[in-house]
Amino acid sequence: MLAPSTALRAEWRPLTGLDTVIDAWADLTRRAAEPNVFYEPAFALNAASTFGRGVGAILVWSADGELVGLFPLRRTRRPLPVLTGWTHPFAPLGTPLVDRDVLEPTIAAALDYVAAESHLPKLMMFPLMCCDGPVGAALDGALASRNGRSCLFAAHTRPLLSPAGNPGYADTWLSGTRRREYARKRRQLSGDGALASEIESSPDGVARILTDFFALEARGWKGRAGTAATQHSDVERFIAGAVLGLAQQGKIIAARLLRDGTPIAAILVLCSGHGAWGWKVAYDEAFARGSPGVLLLLDVSEHLIANPDIAWTDSCTAPGQPVFGSFWRERRAVADRLIAVTPQAPFGLACRLETWRRGFETMARQTRDRLRAVTAKAK
Repeated sequence: MLAPSTALRAEWRPLTGLDTVIDAWADLTRRAAEPNVFYEPAFALNAASTFGRGVGAILVWSADGELVGLFPLRRTRRPLPVLTGWTHPFAPLGTPLVDRDVLEPTIAAALDYVAAESHLPKLMMFPLMCCDGPVGAALDGALASRNGRSCLFAAHTRPLLSPAGNPGYADTWLSGTRRREYARKRRQLSGDGALASEIESSPDGVARILTDFFALEARGWKGRAGTAATQHSDVERFIAGAVLGLAQQGKIIAARLLRDGTPIAAILVLCSGHGAWGWKVAYDEAFARGSPGVLLLLDVSEHLIANPDIAWTDSCTAPGQPVFGSFWRERRAVADRLIAVTPQAPFGLACRLETWRRGFETMARQTRDRLRAVTAKAK
């Protein structure tokens, strides 16, 4: 087993050039200490043309040519120059892929590379990184050994479905009161028709449900707002490529709820390693009172709990979104993590500027929302 970071070699490559190391990259995803489906080759390479402008990655290699670390990053100004982990609206997790057997040496090698390259900023931001996972702990150790510093921003928790190690979880995860409530909703929604859930992992089955998802999303509020995937060809192409690419590897769980054979809800769950992510939900708003999305989510939850290969499912939700949190009882802490790679980096100034920048963005967003509310009321 490798020990010092000097036994490792790091390099920078553009995201669009990573298709040349796709086999080594795919192998790393199977050894990652913390899986991240958004950094899987099938997902990331399909996202590259739409969301990957200026993105590259620090690759860390072992002496025998094995890829042991992949850190997707882009240069940003916040307003100081910062090397920032790659996330985007469809990828809400910035934890890098690091081989579980050489965690701290790999992270140390990546930090050494940043410190040594004069053209790279000495400040790094890892957005939406798990706070209590092994990668964060190894990053703490690597920073401590080099007198580096770190600070968390926007810390919050996301609902998590985590049945691993609890044999009675399937019987207790949802209270009897909730079960009766949702059974009543199911009867009301079915009416005189037949209500059925379909859950697919085969490429053909996933493709059918993806088509339903696109149609449901376009007919809903996203379609009215102009943000549905089918209204933006690049986004639709990215989603289709990523979903179908992952489906070829058995890394998608797609589900739909049918009423008299007509789809009224669809859910896409992405999988990597022992984890899963509740990625996308769409439903027919004509049946909103019957909560078709929630009913389908309950069926998918039961399926995930029964799957021995999935230890947990991350809801991917932003703060304030209540649906998952009402019955997924565990929580995952995530935060944006700013670090100083060298003691000379202007860490204190960067923290102050980041605090002011986020405060200004919050005020601007609140002002915008108030203006929209006033405008809507005037109409």
